[in-house]
Amino acid sequence: MADSFSFEAIGTSWRVDSRAPLLPRQRTELLQLAEEYDTLYSRFRQDSGVTALAESGGHLPLPRHGAALGALMRTLHDLTGGGVTPLVGERLAAQGYDADYSFVPTAPPSPSRAWDDLLDWTTDGVTLAEPALLDVGAAGKGQLVDLMVESLVAAGHQDVIVDASGDMRRVGDGSITVALEHPYDASSAIGTVGLGSGALCASASNRRTWGDGLHHVLDARTGRCVDTVVASWVLAEDAMTADGLCTALFVADPVELAGSFDFDYVLMYSDGRARFSTPLAGALFS
Repeated sequence: MADSFSFEAIGTSWRVDSRAPLLPRQRTELLQLAEEYDTLYSRFRQDSGVTALAESGGHLPLPRHGAALGALMRTLHDLTGGGVTPLVGERLAAQGYDADYSFVPTAPPSPSRAWDDLLDWTTDGVTLAEPALLDVGAAGKGQLVDLMVESLVAAGHQDVIVDASGDMRRVGDGSITVALEHPYDASSAIGTVGLGSGALCASASNRRTWGDGLHHVLDARTGRCVDTVVASWVLAEDAMTADGLCTALFVADPVELAGSFDFDYVLMYSDGRARFSTPLAGALFS
């Protein structure tokens, strides 16, 4: 790639690579997109829209892309029987993954509150019947990847990759080879996949861990950290979908998702087994 741009945003590292030069105004636009997204959705910021909802409930207007995020989250919620929900935010905080990063549980695991009792997510925004802490981490980072790619394509870039610490989307001819990082050894890979124009996202329970068996991937039906799946990778057309499916695969069988989404996947279980969709049969090292 002829040009690259690295920065920190929404609590993680980003890198943008493009065959054409990344102009200063384009770099500024990427940073603005990240800041606007974080100001809406971050549960770690006192000045965010999500924090305001947690304090008083009510209505939070969202930009046009908010409807797509809400529709995906609702679909994943329904397909997983409530295992994936934005209402998991308060359960994560109760287990120690809170705005202060205390990593000290304050309550035993318990199910997230029911979507239909509390949350109304429409094309106009989010409305809460009473205060609740939302978390869109299941697919939010992926959507921000998409927004950055769309911004760059609109500016004329035809060969570009946006990589948010392993959640990536590429536009361009041909394909590149991407390693699947071993969840227990960041210096090695369990295999490789080819990425053309599309998205590859990953989720691993070892990325944010604290205490004994505590990490950031909860089954919202129980409030407990998932201990069967340790890592997932998904290839899909866009990063928001791939990111959301990575999360859903921790709590649902791929067959339960395949009727609603077109994707390929690799799953790694805590007992060392791997499972993958047929087109990725050669992706894993023996």
